[in-house]
Amino acid sequence: MSHGIAWLGRHSSEDPVGNTRGMRGRISLTAARGVDLDEFLIALGADLDELAGRELYRDRAPVETPPGADSVHVYPAMYGACGEWVYVLEDWGLATWFTGYRGVKSMKPYPDEEIVCLTVNRWNPPSLIVHAPGDGHAWQAEFGADTGCSSALDAALQEAGAVFPSLLEATEDEVVAYREEHGERLPQAVFTAVGNYCGLSIDQAIVEGGQLPMVGLPRVM
Repeated sequence: MSHGIAWLGRHSSEDPVGNTRGMRGRISLTAARGVDLDEFLIALGADLDELAGRELYRDRAPVETPPGADSVHVYPAMYGACGEWVYVLEDWGLATWFTGYRGVKSMKPYPDEEIVCLTVNRWNPPSLIVHAPGDGHAWQAEFGADTGCSSALDAALQEAGAVFPSLLEATEDEVVAYREEHGERLPQAVFTAVGNYCGLSIDQAIVEGGQLPMVGLPRVM
């Protein structure tokens, strides 16, 4: 099975696998460094007791809404670490960090904590890249563009062919034609770029088999 994270983009147009042991299609990724894994999951809303249990995703029980929180939806996520990065995988349609980083205090990007988020935005496309480089700010771009910050991540997007021509560089007809020809490979190119930038590798067989630990995360909308 595939390593790296290009495979996440390659299957991003597929529907989630549903009630099977793991994840495969439409997976959103949030990766962070400069922060402890458990602290990052708690900031996303993870339950302390559930986190302490380290239950594998394949063995998960149905995620229940906490008592007294009728309006909150909780979705199961996988998590792990690779090198200096921690990561969260979700296939419910969005990335939890993306839903809350602008309004939830615990999710706001702090100095010295870098976060890269790829949210598929299943119900409200396009898919987005959000990069908090560690200066307390976050920069956002659609798949097919870079953040405009001339960062090392932007350079990785360019090198992977994940930045498509814009109306500033070509005519509307040329832009449309390019996207029609190359659009299917765009998610794979974006995930390839982020994997190269972060040095991130997540084993496809482990994710599809649900062999990473899981935690329920509340949707913030």
